Amino acid sequence: MELHQLEYFLAVAEERSFTRAAARLRVAQPGVSAQIRKLERELGLPLLDRTTRSVRLTAAGEAVLPHARAALAAVSGARQAVDELAGLMRGRVAVGTVTSHTVDLAAILADFNTRWPDVEITLVEDASDHLVDAVLDGRLDAAIVAYSNVPDGLDVHVVTDEAIDAAVWPGHDLATRDTVTLSDLRDRALICLPRGGGIRAILDAACAKAGFAPRVAFEAGSPAVIEQLAARRLGIAVLPESIARHRDTLHPLRIVEPELRGRLGLAWRGNGPTSPAAAAWLRHARGYL
Repeated sequence: MELHQLEYFLAVAEERSFTRAAARLRVAQPGVSAQIRKLERELGLPLLDRTTRSVRLTAAGEAVLPHARAALAAVSGARQAVDELAGLMRGRVAVGTVTSHTVDLAAILADFNTRWPDVEITLVEDASDHLVDAVLDGRLDAAIVAYSNVPDGLDVHVVTDEAIDAAVWPGHDLATRDTVTLSDLRDRALICLPRGGGIRAILDAACAKAGFAPRVAFEAGSPAVIEQLAARRLGIAVLPESIARHRDTLHPLRIVEPELRGRLGLAWRGNGPTSPAAAAWLRHARGYL
């Protein structure tokens, strides 16, 4: 018994016609008939009841059909497993990340490299909106991004979800308070992450809704630099609470009316990774997170 004989038998059984089965298989009809006759001789019973108008399964054919389907499905699964392994052995993964976050991305990449040393990994840093575009158009397989709402077309594994705080030096006139409204920050010098980042986008959108544009005195790509500038009395820092509330040089202020929240997550295309290597990396990263 050969696999192509089972494939021919399955096609005829589903199409109820040798002609349509041959067309589906893209082989000559006499070849289909010959191989099924060989299969019937080997099994010792007719599998198909042939008439001039139709083809029907015999009792033996009905009994063989599910086993034929199972055998062909098993072969297909074996081929897929081999293809995936081959893809991992010679695959590539492109990952992006915002510049500052709490994810130990180096450990994720190192552990994956230990398991799949032949997979080529590239890493790029950029602003969240650029990373989202790169994931959507296939230039990146996944990215660590900051966001307020999940971008259309992406799935996201949430890493952090926290408030966005203001922070001032201890002698600032707001340092006696625990909270500020967004309107309190109007016309005050702010120190923020650059445009394109999730936190900056949330701040800009909230200010626009309130009817004003934030007065940004300095932009910095690193929260550590923002903290240093604010400590030097150059403006009010706008930072995630996990940073604003753990710096001795700054006094944190919860922004209310409205409260601002920022999220960090691992994002990938909603229709799934485009390669076995990318799928394996995504499983690995999500398991780590």
